[in-house]
Amino acid sequence: MSKITTYQHYIETMLSGCRSPTDGIDKRVRTDYHIFQMLNRTQSMFKWEGLPDSIPQRNLEIMLQCNGNVCIYEYEGKLYAFTGGMGGEPDVYYNPTIYTFANPALGISRELRIGTECEIIRNDSMLTGMLPLFYRYASALTETEVSIDVATVNSRLIDLVSASDDRTRESALKFFADLREGKPGVIAENAFLAGIKAQPYGTTGNRSITDLIELNQYQKASFWNDIGLNANYNMKRESINSGESQLNDDALLPLIDDLLRERQEGCDRVNAMYGTSMSVSLASAWEDNEQEIEAEQDSIQMENEPEEQGESVNDDSNAE
Repeated sequence: MSKITTYQHYIETMLSGCRSPTDGIDKRVRTDYHIFQMLNRTQSMFKWEGLPDSIPQRNLEIMLQCNGNVCIYEYEGKLYAFTGGMGGEPDVYYNPTIYTFANPALGISRELRIGTECEIIRNDSMLTGMLPLFYRYASALTETEVSIDVATVNSRLIDLVSASDDRTRESALKFFADLREGKPGVIAENAFLAGIKAQPYGTTGNRSITDLIELNQYQKASFWNDIGLNANYNMKRESINSGESQLNDDALLPLIDDLLRERQEGCDRVNAMYGTSMSVSLASAWEDNEQEIEAEQDSIQMENEPEEQGESVNDDSNAE
């Protein structure tokens, strides 16, 4: 299975090259492919402003999403983002106080006190990063896709055909070859009919493929929903109403809100320590999705307010 569960493994896989899933049914290749594709998409999740030239947004986001945190440290007058490990004597809330990293390109290794010698930006409150989430869904999608491939190949087999001797076998092969080429299949002798037997095999293949496709769509929709994008996973075969299509709206924002809040708070700490003016906000489809959900909530609230006011007016008139 895939090894992309840490930032270091991501770097190793990136340097070695991520192959296309068309290379066969190698589940590791397929899982890596899904993870890299989602990392490509989530690069558009946030919009950073005021970043120093020495901290490219692409690298900062990859570090945050893969490592779960970054250390911002000034070296020779420039700010850099580093990944490493945290430890040291815990503070009153058992948070680590020391950040340790090494950077071969700059030729430095440091053990820095967090809050006084460096600052950290968290990807999320639990410092887990996005890779565990991506790996979970990528693995499930891989299993389903492999099953679809197997079911698709097996669906070609309608009957299991057996022959009693080599002569009958050759006659059967020629018979099916003629049919495949569009020629009329001709049976030359009764021995052919007596010597060949067919057992039905692929009677449930189509239903199995349909179930697997629905499972694949459900997994993809759940994957998108977990990263804050609305993808319908309703399996009803008839049309759905607007209420059913909006059932999962409330589940879309909490994770994205946490990711955004941790980045904004990290920016505030870095700005206070180094005098920068870094800021971050939602971007692309995530920004549009949040605005749409907020607009829907405002619309519902406005629709309910006149009813409540009307009820209070009626109560007052009855009292008079």
